[in-house]
Amino acid sequence: MTTYNTYSKQLISNYACIATLEPTEIVVGQSITVGALGSPFNGTFTVLDLPQYEFTGIDSTTGEFIFDVNVARPNQILYACTGSNVEYVVALAGTVVYTQTASWITAANIEDWIGIGTATAADTTFLTQCASAANVFCYRRRQECGYFDSLTTSPSGDVTLATIMYGGALYRQRGAITDFASFDGMSTGSTTGLSPMIKQLLGVDRPQVA
Repeated sequence: MTTYNTYSKQLISNYACIATLEPTEIVVGQSITVGALGSPFNGTFTVLDLPQYEFTGIDSTTGEFIFDVNVARPNQILYACTGSNVEYVVALAGTVVYTQTASWITAANIEDWIGIGTATAADTTFLTQCASAANVFCYRRRQECGYFDSLTTSPSGDVTLATIMYGGALYRQRGAITDFASFDGMSTGSTTGLSPMIKQLLGVDRPQVA
């Protein structure tokens, strides 16, 4: 959960446009909770746009948002909000809470993939931690590459497998610094959790084309 402080607020035609003091990791389609800005700005909303220019209204014909590209206003968040119009005003007391908790896989998925059978209580706790870390990390890597995924449902089977594999890699490196833990006296070579296969399945680090 991340909390951002607000800088400004305005409301036009039942759409609120607020700005934060700093850049955020919030993306279109995700849920935010706004507080301390007063009614009707407060509450939990779905992000509709992240404009970087002054919000001036709604096109009466198309319903599209209208912006003045001559007035830059960074770090804005736009969402539907029913209420009377509010002129643009600086509002430093507000907060925007953004919780990015993905739940694509579970500890049981990693346990089955590794094939370790019934884990001990300590293993179960660590497996749960690995699953949580893998969910958030894989979601974030895809978000950084321009994907818009659901936090609760994996977008596809290949992404699910990649997340499980990454969680399994985290579990296998338990107690190790850089490589998989091994009792073999011979060196097994360098291994990393985010292997080329996992990247391929996640669809990340691809050459960007038009």
